[in-house]
Amino acid sequence: MITQPIIPCIWFEGDVEAIAEWYVSKFPDSFVDYTTKLTDTPSGETTIVTVSLAGQFFQLLGAGPLKERNPSISYMVAFPTSEEVETLWNELMDGAEVLMPLDTYDFSERYGWLTDKHGVSWQIMHSGGMDIQTVTPCFLFVGDVFGRAEAAMNDWISIFPDSYVLEDHMIRYEATDGPELEGKLNYARFVLSGREFVAMDSAENHQFAFNEMQSLIAFCESQAEIDDYWAKLSAVPEAEQCGWLQDRYGVSWQIVPWEMEEMLTTGTKEQLARVTQAFLPMKKIDVAALRNVY
Repeated sequence: MITQPIIPCIWFEGDVEAIAEWYVSKFPDSFVDYTTKLTDTPSGETTIVTVSLAGQFFQLLGAGPLKERNPSISYMVAFPTSEEVETLWNELMDGAEVLMPLDTYDFSERYGWLTDKHGVSWQIMHSGGMDIQTVTPCFLFVGDVFGRAEAAMNDWISIFPDSYVLEDHMIRYEATDGPELEGKLNYARFVLSGREFVAMDSAENHQFAFNEMQSLIAFCESQAEIDDYWAKLSAVPEAEQCGWLQDRYGVSWQIVPWEMEEMLTTGTKEQLARVTQAFLPMKKIDVAALRNVY
């Protein structure tokens, strides 16, 4: 079962179970944890596969077409050896689009950025001896949210417990980078509820933005915790649906009680059906109502 209170969720249109197996075959120390199938949803049958990739839990959601995945959220993969960087790069290259070629850069002796054949972006790099998380979600603030990476990071840190900026892991753009960039976040690594994340600003003319195809799931211990996160994060009322919300930076979150995750994992087919029909019309999840129908 998931042991991390905040994990990424990636939405796919295809056979999500096959996609999960593909990722597990590419990443070291990885496994499929469990699979949940929900029926009679707006997408028909919805399949959720929980995987661990090199120590980072993900939920992969198979729910039909919606929007395009894009590099506004990517995943930094840091290895202590160049050989490990090369191996994963080559594993993911089949059908991939290279955003930055695998090469030596000022910030890493071996680094490359690609979007794999399933539309998910990976920044694969040599860790340079830094003691950092192997797989880390990375937010790229561009377009309408350019320059807001630091504000978002500080907001999220204020909301979630056990959260802080990692010492010596914040780099700002300098005056030589241009007046538009000066002072903004080139790179910052921070912790939310014990897990590492990265935020960066970019003034490049990227034609993408945060959307529901990649979200963060925040698991909660109680209704009070759900209420607190919801009040502090939700900024777009029309985006509120069955536990999903969108914050003021356009990032999508799922605020999910651990109890609901356990219901969907261990319940009978009939219990899953009742819980599913109960939570679909909800905006914020009502734990007592789910417990009642379960």
